[in-house]
Amino acid sequence: MAKPAHPLEVLRRPLITEKGTRLGGENKHVFEVRRESNKHQIKEAVEKAFDVRVLNVNVMNVKGKPRRSRGRRILHRPDWKKAVVALHPDDKIELFEGL
Repeated sequence: MAKPAHPLEVLRRPLITEKGTRLGGENKHVFEVRRESNKHQIKEAVEKAFDVRVLNVNVMNVKGKPRRSRGRRILHRPDWKKAVVALHPDDKIELFEGL
């Protein structure tokens, strides 16, 4: 059994995409997280890192896309995990507001 990760090591980076920006209007935020983490660890990490209240967490595993290397050889990018975190209506995460 692996050693549990520190809550702040669970979050890798925020995902800034068109869909993620649209979900920001609904008070939901998208993060890339560690593959070994579960919903409880993600909720704890977001609450601790941003000092907000989390209502729920949706998690999905994303398969790595194939890519070509040196002609015919096909390799795959690594698989990763994505989390959509819904916040309490009174709370906000301001990552890139006002840029």
